[in-house]
Amino acid sequence: MTLGADSDSRATGLNSDAALIDRFLEMLAAERGVASNTLLAYRTDLWGASEILQGRLADAGRDDLALLPGQWAALANSSVARKSSVLRRFYGFLEEEGLRQDNPAAALPKPTRKQALPKILSHEQVDELFRVIAERLSHAKVHPNDYRLSALIELLYGSGLRASELVALPRASIVGDKPYIILTGKGNKDRLVPISDRARAAVASWLPFVSAKSRYLFPSRTGHISRIRLFQIVRDLAAAAGLDPAKVSPHVLRHAFATHLLAGGANLRALQAMLGHADISTTQIYTHVDSSRLVELVNKRHPLAQINLARRKRPD
Repeated sequence: MTLGADSDSRATGLNSDAALIDRFLEMLAAERGVASNTLLAYRTDLWGASEILQGRLADAGRDDLALLPGQWAALANSSVARKSSVLRRFYGFLEEEGLRQDNPAAALPKPTRKQALPKILSHEQVDELFRVIAERLSHAKVHPNDYRLSALIELLYGSGLRASELVALPRASIVGDKPYIILTGKGNKDRLVPISDRARAAVASWLPFVSAKSRYLFPSRTGHISRIRLFQIVRDLAAAAGLDPAKVSPHVLRHAFATHLLAGGANLRALQAMLGHADISTTQIYTHVDSSRLVELVNKRHPLAQINLARRKRPD
């Protein structure tokens, strides 16, 4: 076969893979409600595997898939696990659709994924963030961006919103006398999000600076502020509070909301609902920060602890 023929064959294979990858991703979006960012990551993984296999991803056998781990050798276990996972789902889809009679996914690696613990902030560190905001709001002439900052941080830490959810909040989503909003979050799933009195007050102070014609609560020239801009705003605040900006982000504030609420006695199922987690195992990761409180709880509240306490108090 000539070089030109090889190129033509490879192009044909890539086109075939592209069509099937599109069908697979459309199914995930329509039937499973997979988020757009996740779909983009899946598309990148599938396209990468298709190029390694020279456009023969859909027709690959076990021997072909055995080539992939060598190409992934420099990647972290978590990345290899994600790529293997999406390929398994892809081949399962082809099998269910009758496009393959076999499933070669058994040849894919199964690296162990260590679930990373979330970065957290202490109560004192969060207090420092709000101290900076309070100081700015105490000036005789407050800059509108400081009212916006207050509303953003109150909602991030006070309600545990995702960055993408926060920046896209409609202007009329938070009403003064309504202590919650119904939010459509990840996977197009609706959930009830409580809004604290502080957050509602912060939003009320910011609203006069938002045009009545604006669709969004945090508008920009082209729509709403971006997640990147929110990330920059949070890091600038961290620096002003004397914290390491590299360790503070919108997602870290969401983690702080969850860990501090759980430490305060929140029910795990209620926290799952507030965070919008589809699987409670995702929420359970926050229990790691509460180990000291659990030890203290056992020492103070367990019946045996009460017996020991009574013995210590008993007079001779």
